[in-house]
Amino acid sequence: MTRYVASRLIQLIFVLIGVSVVVFVTMHLLPGDVAQLLLGEHATSEQLQRLREQLGLDQPVWVQYGRFMQAALHGDLGISVQTNHPALNDVLTAFPVTLQLALASLLLASVTGIPIGVLSAVRRGSRLDAVVMTLTLFGVSMPIFWLGLMLLLLFAAGLDWLPVGGLMPVGLDPPRITGMSVIDSLLSVNPSMMLASLRHMVLPAVTLASVPVALIARITRAEVLSAATADHVRTARAKGVAESRVILRHVLRNAAIPIVTVIGLQAGLLLSGAVLTETIYSLPGLGRLMVDSILSRDYPVVQAGALFIALVFVVVNLAVDILYAALDPRISRA
Repeated sequence: MTRYVASRLIQLIFVLIGVSVVVFVTMHLLPGDVAQLLLGEHATSEQLQRLREQLGLDQPVWVQYGRFMQAALHGDLGISVQTNHPALNDVLTAFPVTLQLALASLLLASVTGIPIGVLSAVRRGSRLDAVVMTLTLFGVSMPIFWLGLMLLLLFAAGLDWLPVGGLMPVGLDPPRITGMSVIDSLLSVNPSMMLASLRHMVLPAVTLASVPVALIARITRAEVLSAATADHVRTARAKGVAESRVILRHVLRNAAIPIVTVIGLQAGLLLSGAVLTETIYSLPGLGRLMVDSILSRDYPVVQAGALFIALVFVVVNLAVDILYAALDPRISRA
């Protein structure tokens, strides 16, 4: 196990290097001039050249990348050209919002998708199974931005049951402890603030969970059906073991690894793919920060954000792989 974890950590280093190269080169291939953007349309050529020299933009791309990597090894990912703050600080400030949204969506998808998948497998061929498969197909195929807008129009603008967007009502802000409004409201022991933060989280979480819940339900159904045909499951049923006990102890345990896999992959995707949801609901998370930084050519923030997202994604996958060994010791021995 130790050798396996060490090898994955080495792979993590190469993945981060590859991501940094791709993002760095891609940002420099985009049309537009950072110096022109910062100084405005009326800046003189001398002023533009002076700023390019100060930012190092007049040097070849590989030289700029080498300087970036040298600074990154010392924990310096650059200064944001928009806020004049360290780029990593801006990323870490926005990440708790994305983390809160991703965790809420993943929790909602897991506690909904797994029971639905099991129930659909147990009642295979029934009307319930047909309805579940139809709804999950709809969930997988449905564009996130369309669902977000429809929920916004129905429950916020139309019925006025839930807020339009944002983390909290205007003028009501919990003390910043973790950066996650729901957790901070809970830690501040303020019921009204807690309720307000949960109401603001409902629509974004449901929107972002639509695809994961469908995927988890479909994978769970398929794996439960496959595991239910195993010899030990038939033996347990022949011995008169209760069906609920058979499903929980024998079927789900053997179907756990694929389910854990899809949940782990969805965790990484949710952390890196909440751009549309955060934009629709005006959430100041990492996805929205990345979009704004790309549009403003804020290279340091984009690079810091991409590296951070890649790190989180790889660490989540590593945690899932380690969990495999806990669920199936044969993987550890292999």
